[in-house]
Amino acid sequence: MNNPYIIDGHCDSLIHFVDGERTLQDPSEGGQWDTRRALRAGVSLQFLAAFIETEYKPARSTSRGLQLIEGAQRFIADYSDQVFLVLGKSDLTRIPDRERIGILLSVEGGEILGQNLFMLDKIYQLGVRALGLTWNQRNALADGVGVPQSQNRLTRLGQEVVLRMNELGMLIDVSHLNEAGFWHVLELSKSPIAASHSCAKSLCNHPRNLTDQQLRALAKHKGVVGVNFYPRFLKETGPVTREDVIRHICHIAEVAGVEAVGLGSDFDGISEVPIGLEHVGDYPYLIEDLIKAGFSAKEVEQIVGRNFMRLLTDVLK
Repeated sequence: MNNPYIIDGHCDSLIHFVDGERTLQDPSEGGQWDTRRALRAGVSLQFLAAFIETEYKPARSTSRGLQLIEGAQRFIADYSDQVFLVLGKSDLTRIPDRERIGILLSVEGGEILGQNLFMLDKIYQLGVRALGLTWNQRNALADGVGVPQSQNRLTRLGQEVVLRMNELGMLIDVSHLNEAGFWHVLELSKSPIAASHSCAKSLCNHPRNLTDQQLRALAKHKGVVGVNFYPRFLKETGPVTREDVIRHICHIAEVAGVEAVGLGSDFDGISEVPIGLEHVGDYPYLIEDLIKAGFSAKEVEQIVGRNFMRLLTDVLK
């Protein structure tokens, strides 16, 4: 089969660029994601997350978030020969571009909004097209999975954010959101949603993973789950390899349909990686494994890119 284009629903490399640790250009700088290896591997669209670290919360969440967005803008401007910003449907028509990677800017954590709905419009104007409503903690929108035994649904502000995101054409990301919030989002959202970097709970009982019921509901809503490469989300004990990523992909495809599964590496946001899938340059090996697992060429194309493309086409304006 021809090499399919790849869309990765989540990486945290932006922090390294903003903090001056790496240019994100050269593998010799270290890290798990850079443009050189990504281009060689066939990555055509990368969700680039502005992750607001815990030490900035709550007082400095907005300023840190805006600093990260400014850094993303600078990264895209400085390396316009290698990357371009995806803002809407018209930009999706440029994918795949074998010489440049599309960048979809996301924010991981509704803390950037503070308690102000108008901030959603502001970050949209700055180029943000996806928002994870929470990280693991509670914020003004909802509770994350790290809030013990939380049964809270979205706050009033959280509900307003979901509806406004639908109006703007922003992708709602429920990775890190508690289960009650997940179900509330599905009740409210008129557009399909994503769990950009999550795995299957029935295979690994971790709070960050989704139950089979959640997976089916997400699929019914025409959403996509980007399978996360973090070993602790893939397997509870023992060494973790690329085969464990395939195992989660197969399970989600079986439970929710192949149309519901994608890739969400979490590269540069994870301290451990599966053996054989240690950086973005290893994607071709994952594609080979999908073929060996029995997926057809069409199904492989859906999993590694076309499912996220269909989702973005449905959501973006």
